[in-house]
Amino acid sequence: MMKRWLVYTIGAVMATSVVAQQTTPAVNGPVAPAASSLTNKQLKKVLDLSVDWPQLSRYREEDAALPPPAKGEKRVVFLGDSITDSWGRQHGKFFPGKPYVNRGISGQTTPQMLVRFQQDVLALHPAVVVVLAGTNDLAENTGPEPMSAIEDNFRSMVMLAKANHVRVVLSSVLPATHFGWHPGMNPAEKIKELNAWLKNFCVEQKITFLNYYPAMVNADGGLKVELSIDGAVHPNDEGYTVMEPLAEHAIAEAMAK
Repeated sequence: MMKRWLVYTIGAVMATSVVAQQTTPAVNGPVAPAASSLTNKQLKKVLDLSVDWPQLSRYREEDAALPPPAKGEKRVVFLGDSITDSWGRQHGKFFPGKPYVNRGISGQTTPQMLVRFQQDVLALHPAVVVVLAGTNDLAENTGPEPMSAIEDNFRSMVMLAKANHVRVVLSSVLPATHFGWHPGMNPAEKIKELNAWLKNFCVEQKITFLNYYPAMVNADGGLKVELSIDGAVHPNDEGYTVMEPLAEHAIAEAMAK
């Protein structure tokens, strides 16, 4: 996941030439480091986010180059954060031979995904969109959010998809007891709360709920160690092997609706 303090450092980096001697406090979290402590790569990411907060540039050229679905092709777009971004790129296999498109971006929250929903989902003319989001909202990557705001972002994405005749699959948030990039948070209960809302919302909207949670959770409410690369939130090869058939089943269910 994108380190949370990068977001909080943006204002400091852009505001003054003497930012190297300043720190920006993060709400309910650690103090953000001075700009002088950032690597060139980290500083570039900070500056990039300051001019392209939703990161529309990440897939802009790929989206433009992707041809429309062939006749009879049922394209599926996966929209998400690092758990989607890493799927088939760093760990696991991303549905070989299937017309599935990965549009995950590490560290993203639901408001960022909502902004890029038109470009990275609707413009690709999918039959189905699979949304996996919420981890970084609960980690406050783009600042504190009430649960109602997270829910509203999901509502808006579903409304946009339905208005464009795209079937929707909403995924459960994967289990976690802590966030390595934001120590001190205890997200397990909030994840359960958000997942319960997502499940009920899917029933209300007559859309498909993709529930990864039961297959991935350990006795403490965290991600099973044997399915993760970090013991926190990120699946390893085995984790994606568990997730793949669950996703395929949900996609088939959505197609049938």
